[in-house]
Amino acid sequence: MKMLRFRSPSIRSLDQEILCTIRLLDDSEISCSIQRDTKGQFLLDHVCNHYNLLEKDYFGIRYVDPEKQRHWLEPNKPVVRQMKSQQPYTMCFRVKFYPHEPMKIKEELTRYLLYLQLKRDIYHGRLLCPFAEAAYLGACIIQAELGDYDPEEHPSDYIRDFKLFPKQSLKLERKIMEIHKNELRGQCAALAELNMLQRAHSLETYGVDPHPCKDFTGSTAFLGFTATGFVVFQGNKRIHLLKWADVSKLKFEGKTFYVIGIQKEKKLVLTFHTSTPAACKHLWKCGVENQAFYKCAKSSQIKTVSSSNIFFKGSRFRYSGRVAKEVIEASSKILREPPEVRRYGQVTDHLHSFTIIQSFKTALQSVLLMIFQSPVWSESNGFSQFLSHPGAKKGDKNKRHSPARLLRELHADPDIQAQLEAERERDRAYERTRQAARSRMSGVLTSSLRLLSSNERVNACVLSMARFIAVVMGVLLVTVPMLLLLLESDIDVSFLHEIRQTPEFEQFHYEYYCPLRRWILCKISMAMENIWSD
Repeated sequence: MKMLRFRSPSIRSLDQEILCTIRLLDDSEISCSIQRDTKGQFLLDHVCNHYNLLEKDYFGIRYVDPEKQRHWLEPNKPVVRQMKSQQPYTMCFRVKFYPHEPMKIKEELTRYLLYLQLKRDIYHGRLLCPFAEAAYLGACIIQAELGDYDPEEHPSDYIRDFKLFPKQSLKLERKIMEIHKNELRGQCAALAELNMLQRAHSLETYGVDPHPCKDFTGSTAFLGFTATGFVVFQGNKRIHLLKWADVSKLKFEGKTFYVIGIQKEKKLVLTFHTSTPAACKHLWKCGVENQAFYKCAKSSQIKTVSSSNIFFKGSRFRYSGRVAKEVIEASSKILREPPEVRRYGQVTDHLHSFTIIQSFKTALQSVLLMIFQSPVWSESNGFSQFLSHPGAKKGDKNKRHSPARLLRELHADPDIQAQLEAERERDRAYERTRQAARSRMSGVLTSSLRLLSSNERVNACVLSMARFIAVVMGVLLVTVPMLLLLLESDIDVSFLHEIRQTPEFEQFHYEYYCPLRRWILCKISMAMENIWSD
């Protein structure tokens, strides 16, 4: 009981603050402190309040566990119970549900955040696009970041400073510059971002977060979920598109993921294999959330789903939040003044950083030149004034002793040398004492940590054993009365009669149960005879 009490949380641990760092879409960071019972919705609201964002249902917070598996932070569960990494926690604010029609987004701020997400998707190779589309999207980014092309400010190779695509060829850069010069002139940042969203949402990989897996033939495939439905890619080619209306069930068992639906009036079962069970469960959760968000007309229609049809097995999950239709309807009712959009363009900062550094260096050089040329820094008023001999006469004010002569005089004085040696000895003694104290403290800490770690292992073993015993006792309490009801009672109920007529039950009854019953009755009779004989 003491061991169990050792692992139970105290009131002091519940009040302990935990630091969380959240990376935003522009790679800046914000931090906040949470309690052990703080739910995920608090962190999402904290980021949205930082942005002054109202259309927040498209966004979520993502984190990565120590096994490099990604997860979406569930808003209705405590953060501490979901995180498996060490404190402080680090998470990322990302777009979770890509709007089917970006033009229906009400506020410029929401469109700007979606633009930042799509820019990341392009850079990391998630948003695949042909050459012409890539050039137009890149030109929109340049126009949004730099504005109109100016031959005096932009050299002939200014696109090289922009890292837009994972594979950025010289031909693509020239096409981007051509579109930027000729087609996008006069567009403000908001209009350029809107044009990019409008062009990007028509691509096949728009909104696809690819999940790598193997199909039934062993070929590598990438699964994804969009506003239209479930998609499968092999390389750059889409080989499956199953609309949400045709998807009847998503389930997983271990590392196997199943998509059950109807295509051309025939039942379709797609089977895929992931690398780990955790990756398969994450894939299943993403599919359940996307199907609920895009397919349901109201959040009240969302139901809790199970990962399997087997009783007492599998995971249960329910998407909590508004659906796409409700989000669009709520956006149309926003009446506030549009908030200010603060654009922190990484590309713009990169281009102007050299100019800023050069101006800073020029200013620093001018300040240092003024200091060294001032009369205060002259030799007569400088550091040599402090090296005059203390015993000089008044008439010898202008005579100065050099530093080398002063050092020789100090070195020749025996009293000063004795004082210095005594000081060194005291320092060495103090250092020895401190090293001894530090070694003793480290030994105590090491032994304490070993004791605590052993206690934690023992506690974990005891708890796991207690859970196992509780599960076994619960199963026995349920199964034993049911077996006795089937084997010994004469109750003639339809479902009991059907179970008794099955071949498996009859085999169990005559080959296992009857011999066991006879053996138990024989042992009981022998024990009773011994008791009566005594």
